[in-house]
Amino acid sequence: MKHLKIHKLLGIATGLFFFIGNGSAQYKEFKINADGDTINAIAKDGLKEGKWVIKVAELRGEPGYEEEGIFAKGLKEGVWRRYTIDGDLLAVENFKKGGKHGVQQYFTFLGEPLRDENWKGYDPDSPYDTIPIYGTGSNEIVEFRIVKAEQYSVKQGEWRYYDPSNGALLRTEQWERNNLLKPGNTTPSVATSTVKKKPEKTAEMIEWERKNKGKKGAIRDGRTGL
Repeated sequence: MKHLKIHKLLGIATGLFFFIGNGSAQYKEFKINADGDTINAIAKDGLKEGKWVIKVAELRGEPGYEEEGIFAKGLKEGVWRRYTIDGDLLAVENFKKGGKHGVQQYFTFLGEPLRDENWKGYDPDSPYDTIPIYGTGSNEIVEFRIVKAEQYSVKQGEWRYYDPSNGALLRTEQWERNNLLKPGNTTPSVATSTVKKKPEKTAEMIEWERKNKGKKGAIRDGRTGL
């Protein structure tokens, strides 16, 4: 499974402060891409809004990358995709009001899966949250405590780790509010399961195979669809 380079890089023109007769007048800063879409907008309240394309340069030996997705009131929202500078897909992440929420998928430079993570994001607009309190030196919940809710994310559900050389599933973990669970149990533990099975296909993989079924030499690419 390999991703082709992005066929057309996003061209960005210098943004004007407003356009008469269109929605861009609500922004104090923005840019226009090669397709004429408004991106990287700063609203009048100073918060990021709408589609964004962010380029991070190489730093201290760490490779650079680009990511794109939606900002709502200054916070990441919905699906975000990360690419190498050359356009290879590295990650598909999901956000809820700035925090990771749902499935997060990570890939090698060759498109093989690295890991699938599950997170639960908590809504800061909800005034209170109920959290479990575990006993000292035990895995038992001794009480539930109501606390003021703050924006945060916790590991929740199944995590999968893959062999980067061939995509085979190496192990799985079950998480409950950042606590690692024993296989088949509901109490936190440092143990992990080692059940091996074929990696599940992502929604993007299934859609690509549906569109390209029977096409000779078809190769999945890294286009975003944004």
